[in-house]
Amino acid sequence: MEQALYQTDIKDFPLLRQGKVRDIYDVGNALLMVATDRISAFDVIMPDPVPGKGKILTRISLFWFDLLQPIIENHIISSDVETYPPSLQPYKEMLRDRSMLVRKARPLPVECVVRGYLSGSGWLSYQKTGEVCGIPMPTGLRESDPLPEPVFTPSTKAEAGDHDINISFDEVIELVGRDTAETIKDLSLQIYRKGAAVADEKGIIIADTKFEFGFDGDRLILIDEVLTPDSSRFWPKAGYQPGRPQDSFDKQYLRDYLQSLDWDKTPPAPPLPSEVIANTRKKYLEALNCLVGG
Repeated sequence: MEQALYQTDIKDFPLLRQGKVRDIYDVGNALLMVATDRISAFDVIMPDPVPGKGKILTRISLFWFDLLQPIIENHIISSDVETYPPSLQPYKEMLRDRSMLVRKARPLPVECVVRGYLSGSGWLSYQKTGEVCGIPMPTGLRESDPLPEPVFTPSTKAEAGDHDINISFDEVIELVGRDTAETIKDLSLQIYRKGAAVADEKGIIIADTKFEFGFDGDRLILIDEVLTPDSSRFWPKAGYQPGRPQDSFDKQYLRDYLQSLDWDKTPPAPPLPSEVIANTRKKYLEALNCLVGG
């Protein structure tokens, strides 16, 4: 198994932000976004990395960014380290296959969540209220059932260690204005439908996902990552059976393991056994191979 990258140290440029997975540097006219092998669950970063995870996420995102270009432009300038500025060349082996030079977009303060199936917190909400994030649903739905149509259920954007909070569409309007709110809702649903259709052909059900948008000047673009196992719930189509939780290609395996422990889901997270790390990596690789090929 390859050497894992838990965090980066690029001394020539300021580290703007260290997220749950990505380290972001200001490199002048652009940002350098590096996908490390960190993994989080329940909004807590695990102490142990999953080797190669950042490369897998980067490759999947690049696949989707390219495929979604007809719907919306994205923030990528280059993902080829050989084209990076000379000052980054000393770091190119660390950056290869896990980094992107991206435009300095102004991120919107909203996580654009789309749910197509009844799972996770949506299922818990439905059992209590018959609604998913405040949106009424038909009676009699089972866990993992498809929703009548995909729904937009936005949330706040939390820093590492904090929890995203579901918000109403009216609250999105308050945050970004009505025109932008309507646009990101429409785009999120359009991207989800396109992604779900492509993934379905490749044997994956995308149960839910989240997108991020930002402004490059006055142009709205897609940023961060898109339709990865970190930002989405991926189910293998072959074993899909409503009425129960599904097998997954995402980090649900890790969540299930952590749920079995006596851990209160606050930092520090417990160490991960090598078997859990290896199996988590295997899930991510399966998603990559299904979507993009080996």
